[in-house]
Amino acid sequence: MKTDRHIIDQLNGLRGSKTLIVGIGSTLKADDGAGPIICEELKGKISAEIIDAGTVPENYIQPIIKKAPDNLLIIDAIDFGATPGSVKIFQPEDLNSLVISTHTLSPRIFIDMIKQSIDVDVFLIGIQPADLTLGEPLSTKVAESVRSLTQMLVQVFPPNP
Repeated sequence: MKTDRHIIDQLNGLRGSKTLIVGIGSTLKADDGAGPIICEELKGKISAEIIDAGTVPENYIQPIIKKAPDNLLIIDAIDFGATPGSVKIFQPEDLNSLVISTHTLSPRIFIDMIKQSIDVDVFLIGIQPADLTLGEPLSTKVAESVRSLTQMLVQVFPPNP
């Protein structure tokens, strides 16, 4: 995974905070499943709360607001024009028409709807997909990034004793 050090430095800033991780995507469409797969891998292994929002993140706006986290970490396959498997952390203000999500509701609208109700810092972890073909598994590059990112999140949010 490219920029490991930069990503871990950003994530370390969230250590010890009330953080909610939301995975977005479809496991039926190859690399689009990265977010939900990371959520599945993290279950029971970290202190942060996890929501697998699948392809309907809008259905989770109210549950997220009710949980009132300090930080919201959204993980999604996003085409930001990088090498497949590349990972980048976006701030909400970074999201523009150059960032292409595979979902009906844009990540920016989803984030804005949450931020209208609660004071939360939002970080979007985008994983550059290589393949979004229906019925295919994760590509090799994205699978490597999923493993690496999962390990980083376990380090940043170790399970409660």
